[in-house]
Amino acid sequence: MKTLLTGGTVVSMDPAVGDLDRGDVLIEDGVIVEVAERIDVPDAEVIDATDRIVLPGFVDTHRHTWQTAFRGVGADWTFADYLAAIHGTLRPCYQPEDVYLGNLLGRLEALHSGVTTMLDWFHCPQSPEHADAAVAALRDAPGRSIFCYGAGWGTDDPIDAEVRRVRRELPGDGLVTMALGLRGARETGRDTVADELKLATELGLRTSLHVASDGTQRPIADLHGHGLLRGTTTFVHANGVGDDELRMLADAGSSVSISPDVELKMGFGRPMTGRMLAAGLRPTLSVDDVPAAGGDMFSTMRTAYAVQRGLDGGLRSRDLLEFATVDGAQACGLDARTGSITPGKDADVILLRADDLTVFPVTDPAATLVTAGHPGLVDTVLVAGRVVKRDGALVDVDLPRLRTRLRESRDRIAAAAGIPLDGTWRPRPESA
Repeated sequence: MKTLLTGGTVVSMDPAVGDLDRGDVLIEDGVIVEVAERIDVPDAEVIDATDRIVLPGFVDTHRHTWQTAFRGVGADWTFADYLAAIHGTLRPCYQPEDVYLGNLLGRLEALHSGVTTMLDWFHCPQSPEHADAAVAALRDAPGRSIFCYGAGWGTDDPIDAEVRRVRRELPGDGLVTMALGLRGARETGRDTVADELKLATELGLRTSLHVASDGTQRPIADLHGHGLLRGTTTFVHANGVGDDELRMLADAGSSVSISPDVELKMGFGRPMTGRMLAAGLRPTLSVDDVPAAGGDMFSTMRTAYAVQRGLDGGLRSRDLLEFATVDGAQACGLDARTGSITPGKDADVILLRADDLTVFPVTDPAATLVTAGHPGLVDTVLVAGRVVKRDGALVDVDLPRLRTRLRESRDRIAAAAGIPLDGTWRPRPESA
């Protein structure tokens, strides 16, 4: 099967390929085979990319997708509020079907807004059935997804058998793969972190770990001192850690994921974008959770850009596109397959409307997308060469039915938790 994207403005994110004011992209059997100003292939399906920006799909390196049903309820929450509400009050009321619907609609939302690769950081592990429901939803959504299993979250229970079970279900390198969400030394002890890293290494899994400091803790230095830093670990947030600790991460080859909207609103502190760059790290971007933030990478890029420009003026708009594509792919261990429009990589590609009045006329695509981009620009999305969104609409998705089911799920959970859905509910942190 051959597909030709023709006549678009190609922003490849690959220096060897470069950008083309007018270019074509040829895809064969799901793989990019050629990028050039003009390609003539008579037997290819043609997708007209005129007045479109052709860009690699976005990569979200950290999203708690199961929480989708409670979009927006945490806009005014602190982090303590979030813990009390989501983990203390709502999570115990989730059934596997609720996890499935949250993950499915959340993953479809991400695809709709151009996120072709997403790491689903799952920490609603009440039972094996909950985990299986999350995986089933990712499989039913036609995106490239990483199920990052936070097994045993909030406990110090043994997780070895359960992680092995899920790994047997996700053994390969298809569109849905697996990572391990570490619980962290503060939650379970340093020995548990060491055991989980050993398990991940044995099973061939990358890992992800939430970490932050108020200035009195030295979490990265502690892990470094005990030989627990890995090049296969992504550290999420990292607000407040020392500059020397960031250099430890860079030296170890670790990656970082920032969630600028959530970090600013929930009191984590300023995103560490500039300090990470100074330490030799390439930040990656994540939505984190939609109860508190928007679910698209455009707003995430814009917040990270505006904050860092306000601090030191040193960030370029092109940097943000790199964070959201090639750098994110590398952090997920998928840079050989996705993250740029490069011959030999899978065709994870998005077409963005350049004729929309909110961005027209486009002079500098990177600057325009970072400062004014929004999900409404996403016209077409391909994952591994398959068109999953065309002419602004997801393909073969019964959204009315899914919307009804998610709304019913939200209402059931809220009723079981005894909370109103009229905007008056305020969580009490002591309930976490």
